[in-house]
Amino acid sequence: MFRIPFDRVNWITSSFLIGTALIAIIGAPIYFFHYGIDWFQFGMFFFYLCATMMSITVGYHRLFSHLAFKAKTPVKFFTLIFGACAFENSCLNWSSDHRRHHKHVDHDEDPYDISKGFFWAHIGWLLFKLDPEPPMDNVADLRKDKLVMWQHKYTHWIGLFVGLILPAAIGYGWNTMFGLDPVQGALGGFLIAGVTRIVIAQHCTFFINSLCHTVGSQPYSNKHSARDSAVMAFLTFGEGYHNYHHEFQHDYRNGVKPWQWDPSKWTIWTLSKLGLVEGLRRVPDSKILLAEMGEARRRAEDRIHQIKSVGPGYCQRTADLLSKVAEQLAANYHELEQAVTDRVQLSREVLQDWQNETRALMRQLSRITMPAMA
Repeated sequence: MFRIPFDRVNWITSSFLIGTALIAIIGAPIYFFHYGIDWFQFGMFFFYLCATMMSITVGYHRLFSHLAFKAKTPVKFFTLIFGACAFENSCLNWSSDHRRHHKHVDHDEDPYDISKGFFWAHIGWLLFKLDPEPPMDNVADLRKDKLVMWQHKYTHWIGLFVGLILPAAIGYGWNTMFGLDPVQGALGGFLIAGVTRIVIAQHCTFFINSLCHTVGSQPYSNKHSARDSAVMAFLTFGEGYHNYHHEFQHDYRNGVKPWQWDPSKWTIWTLSKLGLVEGLRRVPDSKILLAEMGEARRRAEDRIHQIKSVGPGYCQRTADLLSKVAEQLAANYHELEQAVTDRVQLSREVLQDWQNETRALMRQLSRITMPAMA
């Protein structure tokens, strides 16, 4: 029988997460029922949601946790202010947990280890104290940043004022200016751009730790549970391409393909053109393709092993066809691997041809059906 370990409950965090969720679920519908949709409130909610989520993805995650680029003070200040408004702890704490997650993914030292269950990875690790509490011994570089340390000291006060009090004050002022009910404006700002936005932003972030380690594809590696999900990328401003991210964590991009939805990547690139960020780190296209080829080759070999494990009744023709696909994938892989090792500069056209051939071979592989048992 399940028993809640009350001695391990993080009461402050649990009360905040549960309390804000209840206020959003109950309070927001009541507000809309009585006052209808207020387009100013919706606009403020949209701005706050984008600012908060982008501050987590661009700032907390790619800038501070992975050092994927260097940012000037205005960008750092903005992401630290609105990152605090997500109420996901300070940038220093967040980055420490996230770096530990990458170092120990799917193992006990991983703070939000998916092998402990979906609930644990999503929110359980926040509701219950980690025992023992992991030391913050992996953020020495961030401790040297005065802005990061200032935010670490005042993060809850920043979140309270900018994330909850300010939207209420703006709503109050807007309604007063246009002769509307100021109390309604303040209540709307607090409920919609404040509490409801916090709950949505938090759970979208939490889903990266849970859903993106449960559902989706693994085009680059199956050595860990991280998966790519276009749906989650849309909900998390590009963070859903998690299998790629775990293979190449220092790349400033998550959606590395031109068609993949990654507003965080586009924002960082735009800021670089404006001179506000620099030193964007990118993984060479040849290494990305090498990872894709390696994973495709492994899948082909697994299919061959599955077919042959059927026993004497397996279809030799199917096995031969699979072997040809696997041999071609292996040949392409070794040729590209040698080029990468020798640091040969490969043109985009050559890489594109290899990629197209790999995808064609993978489509051919997917059409090969397993034989029935004899």
